[in-house]
Amino acid sequence: MNKRWILKPVSDAEIESIQNELKVNSTFARLLALRGITNKQKAISFFNPKLSSLHDPFLMQDMPEAVLRIEMAIKKNENILVYGDYDVDGTTSVAMMYDFLHQYTDNISFYIPDRYTEGYGISEQAIDTAIDSEVDLIIALDCGIKAIDKVQKAHDAGIDMIICDHHEPGEQLPPALAVLDPKRSDCKYPYKELSGCGVGFKLIQAFLIRKEIPVEAAYQYLDLLAISIGADLVPLTGENRVMAYFGLQLLNQNPRPGIKALLNASNKNKQLSMGDIGFHIGPRINAAGRMDQGVKAVKLLTSSNPMEIEDIAKDIENDNTTRREFEQFITEEAIQQYESLPNFQDLKTIFVYQDNWNKGVIGIVASRLVERYYKPCVILTQSNGVWCGSARSVAGFNLYEALERCLPTMIQFGGHAHAAGMTVAAEQIESFKAAFEKAVSASITDEQLIPQIHIDSAINLSEINDSFLNFVNQLGPFGPGNSKPSFVCEHLKVKGEPRMLKGLHLKATMTDDQSKKTIDSIGFNFANRLSVIQNNTHFRGVFTLEENHWNGNKSIQMLLRDISD
Repeated sequence: MNKRWILKPVSDAEIESIQNELKVNSTFARLLALRGITNKQKAISFFNPKLSSLHDPFLMQDMPEAVLRIEMAIKKNENILVYGDYDVDGTTSVAMMYDFLHQYTDNISFYIPDRYTEGYGISEQAIDTAIDSEVDLIIALDCGIKAIDKVQKAHDAGIDMIICDHHEPGEQLPPALAVLDPKRSDCKYPYKELSGCGVGFKLIQAFLIRKEIPVEAAYQYLDLLAISIGADLVPLTGENRVMAYFGLQLLNQNPRPGIKALLNASNKNKQLSMGDIGFHIGPRINAAGRMDQGVKAVKLLTSSNPMEIEDIAKDIENDNTTRREFEQFITEEAIQQYESLPNFQDLKTIFVYQDNWNKGVIGIVASRLVERYYKPCVILTQSNGVWCGSARSVAGFNLYEALERCLPTMIQFGGHAHAAGMTVAAEQIESFKAAFEKAVSASITDEQLIPQIHIDSAINLSEINDSFLNFVNQLGPFGPGNSKPSFVCEHLKVKGEPRMLKGLHLKATMTDDQSKKTIDSIGFNFANRLSVIQNNTHFRGVFTLEENHWNGNKSIQMLLRDISD
């Protein structure tokens, strides 16, 4: 699939100004400008993040009410239930809040809904369980912002609720005692992109401030917060970047026993990055809820029993293996179903459904289909008499707004611009399919249907050395909103013969016309790009840089993102 290469725009005047003030070369100045680092003070804040720079949690709407209610529950020995979804953000949120409040009360329990029998968000079954258990206060994390009926049911039963969510609110807020969500239109909290775990973290901070306990007591949970940030793909800007920076330090220097067991089970022993959270830790925590029960993930993250931790970690690793097998099988079936449509190439969307697909992995499959066809995607499967779905978008297209226009064909939906979930009645599936295609077709542009590669800077290979890579790495942690810098070199040549690894991956030594410098490169799943190298004396390449470790040796390696003649 052809991709559009887009050089991120920066004015020459801005680059020159940064060069003069910060005494860096033009490439470094460009990288800084793209991250809003335009003067010495901003550079100091960026390269020396401080937890003291985090915003006052009491700037969040309803925060005083939430803290006072928790204080009262502890003082009166009331029963508190910590509730959260079965995904990474939900389970890390619950583990954090449960572990923290357990220091102040023994009258606390947690609840993770079953993906298959209860579904996403606050469930009827959970409220019934809370009523039967004589719960007085529910703290719901990473969900609840649209659970109006369920919150009302709890309220009618005399149960107060505190909602800690980060998803887009609807027109009406749930009738909870406190609704903490920075995306509320009336919320003046300065940073709007917290994860669900991040909102819960702010509640813990506020509780500590209220009790005049140093907020440093909350920092033990930055590892869980970093995992939620990395797995939920919230922007790595502002507060998220600061918290992820220190959370990664905690994960690497002193990981909690459950995380250490997960890493051991997956044979992951090197220094962790935010990418490792997305590829190694997140999928395993998610696998518990996808294949079995999300409650296992919370137990793993909160337990101090070595034998229990080891058993759960092994169990989750098995869940993850099963998840991968299901994912591959369903992806193949979905591709076959979609490509059997006579006009699939002309459609602006991907819409596939089958009643026996595993509900726990269809979100991953939706992402795989978007990678393959680069169109907004909906995938549905049957569960408890209705059809449950996951949706994923392409860069720059607001999926949430498109789904809003399809609301008459759905029972309910929730999510954000890039991903969403929904439930649909069986008799409405074809109507929903047509409405989704119509909504997307009416607003998506042809350019949005072409994958983009955003390039930070053009460089010559002669610029690349250990100091250059060290500077690039200091721009991290990397993720949405602060992506790892991509570079383009216009006159690449291969030195020696390129090699194929496992018949899939392209390995080659690169040089360019501007220098005699050589750098090893690898392009994963670049088998179909070998001809570009073989048939052209010179070619262009887009790549990121990484430190490669092999046989005890370290070297700089180009990780190819695209090549063209």
